[in-house]
Amino acid sequence: MEFFTISLLNGISYGLLLFMLSSGLTLIFSMMGVLNFAHASFYMLGAYFAYSTTQLVGYWPALFIAPLLVAVLGAGFEKYCLRRVHKFGHVPELLITFGLSFIILEMVQLIWGTSSADYRVPAALDGPLFTLYGTQFPMYRGFMMFVAILMLIAIWLLLTRTRIGLVIQAALTHPETVEALGHNVPRVFMLVFGGGAALAGLAGVIGGNAFVTEPGMAATVGSVIFVVVVVGGMGSLSGAFVASLLIGIIQTFAVGIDSSLMGAAGSVGLDITEKTFGYALWKLKISQIAPILPYLFLVLILIFRPKGLLGTREG
Repeated sequence: MEFFTISLLNGISYGLLLFMLSSGLTLIFSMMGVLNFAHASFYMLGAYFAYSTTQLVGYWPALFIAPLLVAVLGAGFEKYCLRRVHKFGHVPELLITFGLSFIILEMVQLIWGTSSADYRVPAALDGPLFTLYGTQFPMYRGFMMFVAILMLIAIWLLLTRTRIGLVIQAALTHPETVEALGHNVPRVFMLVFGGGAALAGLAGVIGGNAFVTEPGMAATVGSVIFVVVVVGGMGSLSGAFVASLLIGIIQTFAVGIDSSLMGAAGSVGLDITEKTFGYALWKLKISQIAPILPYLFLVLILIFRPKGLLGTREG
């Protein structure tokens, strides 16, 4: 029971961090049809900006300043770069964001170095939130969960209960009508792209000190973000939320299971011997195959439900 409860809490906290990352990418895709390959790089920038800002003014101001800096960079990139290639189709859009990810990586290494940064959890949140079955649950993970849920509520209220949210949704389906009513649609797209980048930056502020802030962090989470977006359904914010939690919980439980696939098969009545096909694979521990589980989930979704769990369109 202890393993189940603690793993569930850790899985939910990790899943909510994935949602913080994937929500921005989902909004950008649903609005603009752009799969932003540099989205994880904005996550990395958020962590590094927070690291530097924390050294100057402390963690709590950095929680607001770093995402704003990332938002400005994202909005500027959309206005001066992405918008210029938009008329040429999706491939140039993918390529320019792909190139941006390498530029950001090189700039991070030039400014902050190639080793990990000493970005730590603030002292006010460094301790146990509660103790369950003799195991302490970190206060900072509880803070991560709180911020993610608060962000989900804020996005929902913005899109469904405010004037700007109605304009954003209308610009998605009827851009000509929105422009005829006097709204600047390109500016709306710029704000959406900047807002999506800000969400990634906020995830970097929250996740950078919970895990590791180093130049490879974008590559570590980048592929998982796209898995979440595809599994949840392209452009579906609720789908991204469900997929984030599923992947976070499944991967966390798998990492903590030390038994082999052979043992798991035996527990359900399958007899695995040396003559069984793929015997070496059956000897692997479940924790060893945990990193590939999200991608296995992705393959299964694409085969049996291409539009994703809660998506409305395929591809």
